[in-house]
Amino acid sequence: MTTKRSLPFTVSKTENFFDRLGDYIGDVFYDILPEQGFELRDEQIYMAFQLENAIKNKRTIFAEAGVGTGKTLVYLLYAICYARYIGKPAIISCADETLIEQLVKKGGDIEKLEKALDLQIDVRLAKAREQYVCVKKLDPLANMTDDEDILRVHDQIPDFVYDSGTSMKTFERYGDRKEYPWVPNETWGKIAWDPLQQCSTCEFRHRSGQTLNREYYRHATDIIICSHDFYMEHIWTKESRKREGQMPLLPEASSVVFDEGHLLEFAAQKGLTYRYNLDTLTNVLTGYMGQDIREESLLLVEDILELNDAWFELLGDTATAVEGSNRKQLAPSKKMLQMARDLDDKVQQLLEQLVFDSELFTMDDYYIKIIEEYLEFFDYGLSILLKDDEGIYWLEENESTTSFVIMPRLVEDVLKQEVFSQKIPFIFSSATLADGGDFAYIASSLGIEEYDSFSVASPFNYDEQMKIESHLDTGNLEKWQGIYSKLLENSGASLVLFSTEHEMELFREWANNQTWPFALLYEGDKEISTMVREFQLEESAVLFAHHLWEGLDVPGEALTQVIISSLPFPPKDAVFEAKRKHAANPDQEVDAPYMLLRMRQGIGRLIRTSSDHGVIHIWMTEEEKGKYGKSIEKVMPVGIDW
Repeated sequence: MTTKRSLPFTVSKTENFFDRLGDYIGDVFYDILPEQGFELRDEQIYMAFQLENAIKNKRTIFAEAGVGTGKTLVYLLYAICYARYIGKPAIISCADETLIEQLVKKGGDIEKLEKALDLQIDVRLAKAREQYVCVKKLDPLANMTDDEDILRVHDQIPDFVYDSGTSMKTFERYGDRKEYPWVPNETWGKIAWDPLQQCSTCEFRHRSGQTLNREYYRHATDIIICSHDFYMEHIWTKESRKREGQMPLLPEASSVVFDEGHLLEFAAQKGLTYRYNLDTLTNVLTGYMGQDIREESLLLVEDILELNDAWFELLGDTATAVEGSNRKQLAPSKKMLQMARDLDDKVQQLLEQLVFDSELFTMDDYYIKIIEEYLEFFDYGLSILLKDDEGIYWLEENESTTSFVIMPRLVEDVLKQEVFSQKIPFIFSSATLADGGDFAYIASSLGIEEYDSFSVASPFNYDEQMKIESHLDTGNLEKWQGIYSKLLENSGASLVLFSTEHEMELFREWANNQTWPFALLYEGDKEISTMVREFQLEESAVLFAHHLWEGLDVPGEALTQVIISSLPFPPKDAVFEAKRKHAANPDQEVDAPYMLLRMRQGIGRLIRTSSDHGVIHIWMTEEEKGKYGKSIEKVMPVGIDW
């Protein structure tokens, strides 16, 4: 049973909670925090007043606050107090799964609040399923591999996992990606949960790491921290999970904070994605064929399996590769759509047959529910594909399987109905939410009709603290040499940002043949929070990354230089091609805004406190400089040395 925690201030029966909350917040920012050495910031006071109104009136608010405004402390205070008042935890949804550790790291904002206010904050992490080891995959792999990283993980799996007779009392949480920091991302993908796993029929499901961790975070009293992707997966699966007799991934919340909320639309699209694996339908229906079913159903299953194989063969033959992406493009053809239509018709027929089979013969009810759920999922995804211009789709292939992926082009209707219809406060927090002071674009893309908003600038003196230099990109070899020179000049202590993983790997190939007087850390070689901590502690180290344009917070001498290897335009994959297709001016409506937003985020990694200093180096081609130079300079905090 979850125990409700007491408020950090008193409220008598004759007093109003929000009046007392306002008094307490005023005491915190005007008296308590300054006494503890915190700087009194007008931006924080202003933001606090705005958030109080939004929470009091259960409104959605866009809180655009520059780096250094202390926005995290403000929303944390309100989230915790309101959670304790309502008796339900606040959910803080972060931009990236790999960065949710930032809030709870040693010396982070939550620990600072606990010490300054003498509070015990119950905060728990709800990580995505991909962040947990999958014993179903790990166990057989460990018996056939000599990979020491995999064998070491296997050795650390608790004994009770393999012993179905173990008492529930001996269960312990395990399996979090962070517990195995030495495992590179590529290896982790071989042993972690993935969308092709059939958890509902897995013999380990009640003893799996993700199940046990879910039971733990569900009982948080103050805060649950998750990623945007996980929050959207929760929204999208909660009704189907209830139908299956399972709990939703997240409990009911008192409020939701979207940190780096400008990225929620992408997470929503990802959360509403359907992924069809060549083998999954075969596995599901082969199990069905093994039941006591009528011949009519049997023939229908055989037709579906034959058509499914033929359809995937056609998809594989017609897909074209996209540079820098594992998503292969598919051009819609009459044959492809007709085969999908035939497949969908037969799946609908089988759903009808299931009703008869379950009534006439002895079949396990739970097994029928699993088959029905998958066929309905299959049917609904194909219906998006078959509706004109509503779906975005592509093919993904790896060494073991092929997947057809489809997502809705627009998500505002689903978000409006499933998320923002809830009568609770929603807080969007980021340094980059508005387009020239206007929040209409982000609001409409998320289906938000009524909202409050405000913008406060960063309090930092960027003219004194930061320099930005531009360099001409005349080809990779010259560019790599230029980056090498800048890293040596600065004695390391740098973050190098790449537009794609492919670009980072090209640089790594070149860098492996050079001599370096400091440590080089590449995103993906280890669990990310462990790597960031290494980077922060070893002041001369250099961190190379393609994801860390936002969220990375490394103040001080460990990071005095940010190098942007190329302008971060969106990829040429199916998702952005669909956006371009529906834009009157794709460059001005899709590519340039994305690039400029990412640039603002990347630049923001350098100056994290009023005592930080450093230089930004940006490489761009002559054409890019002529086309985007003025736009880039307009969104930078200081002028660019061209």
